[in-house]
Amino acid sequence: MRHDLLDLPVLLLGAAGALVEGINAAVVARGFTDLRPAHGFAFVRLSHGGATVVELAEHLGVTKQAASQMAEELVRKGYVERRPHPVDARARLLVLTAQGVACTRAADEAAEEVLRPWATALGPERLAALRADLSRLAVPGRIRPTW
Repeated sequence: MRHDLLDLPVLLLGAAGALVEGINAAVVARGFTDLRPAHGFAFVRLSHGGATVVELAEHLGVTKQAASQMAEELVRKGYVERRPHPVDARARLLVLTAQGVACTRAADEAAEEVLRPWATALGPERLAALRADLSRLAVPGRIRPTW
């Protein structure tokens, strides 16, 4: 049993890595060649009404300075824009531009493409069981990229 238990992290991380690599390759194939997977994790947070740099830093598990640098890069590339914050006059809200939304849609399509063979291999019952099991184990909230 111990051996089976110790294999679990390797298998889970391997599956997660394959998913991220597959999505990234498909996003690049769709023409978004100037991004890396970490940007996708930022887009996840920004796609829900935007975020401040502090909120983005918390989501990514990085310093405010690192989040600010990423935000600046995404603004410069045209994926994100800064807007006045609706309730905090001192803060700026980072929101996806039309290009950022298009990239997010491309990533969603790519995720479906990557996951479809997994679903086929597992079948509907095992897929539902896996989803239920992972839902019980996963901690809700942010998903941090591996840097």
